[in-house]
Amino acid sequence: MSRVAYVNGRYVPHREAVVHVEDRGYQFADGVYEVCEVLGGRLVDETRHTDRLERSLSELRIDMPIARSALGVVLRQVVHRNRVRDGLVYFQVTRGVARRDHVFPPSGTRPALVVTARSTNRAASEAVAAKGIKVITVPDNRWERVDIKSVGLLPNVMARQAAREEGAREAWFVDGDGFVTEGAATNAWIVTAKGELVTRPADGSILKGITRTTLIDVLGKRGMKLVERPFTVDEAKAAREAFTTAATMLVMPVVQIDDSVVGNGHPGSLTGELRAAFHTIAEIA
Repeated sequence: MSRVAYVNGRYVPHREAVVHVEDRGYQFADGVYEVCEVLGGRLVDETRHTDRLERSLSELRIDMPIARSALGVVLRQVVHRNRVRDGLVYFQVTRGVARRDHVFPPSGTRPALVVTARSTNRAASEAVAAKGIKVITVPDNRWERVDIKSVGLLPNVMARQAAREEGAREAWFVDGDGFVTEGAATNAWIVTAKGELVTRPADGSILKGITRTTLIDVLGKRGMKLVERPFTVDEAKAAREAFTTAATMLVMPVVQIDDSVVGNGHPGSLTGELRAAFHTIAEIA
């Protein structure tokens, strides 16, 4: 079956889905996006993803392209039309199409909305999680407003490519003081040798991940203590366990950081428990 995309009010064959050459997302990365997990044909944490979309748009002074309720309908239609049972739905909003100029376009320029969906292989993902992944560390050279989920992802692209070339699945950014900020497309977590569960606070130096937020709810339901503070690369390498969180990975064990094995080189038991518990707490609708 051919894939289907939604582009500015129309459902079109994926191979014919196009945007104008002067779309500001294409020319300036002037837009934001979200990626939502699809589980059994239903959206995971849709409310939080849409909340974050609205916040990112507000920070960039871009209007919502359609009403929030209408967006929910479009997301589900794209999932349905692509017959996605387990996978991802991607939605992107840009400032719209206008003559190329750095300043904002004239009032009344309509924001552009694109939605796509694709299936993923849950069995393959679980097989990866059963073994764990390697991450590398790279200097954090991104713009300071990483709390906005912008489509301007060139540093992330370069970091992920560096990871691929070193046989790793993810790259963790490291700030000028030697502290891990977050992954190129994930949030970073460790379990210290003393049993502390640690992740960096969402204080503007990282994106406030939706999977991160829901996992914090999981911890609360299980009566587990979380410590939100920065941690160094050396501390991560000496940790008992490490993992990343994202809609694309859920709770993914990290068993190697650069050339250092984490713990015993196998996914930690706590990480496994949290991965298994995630969907029992997440909003699925």
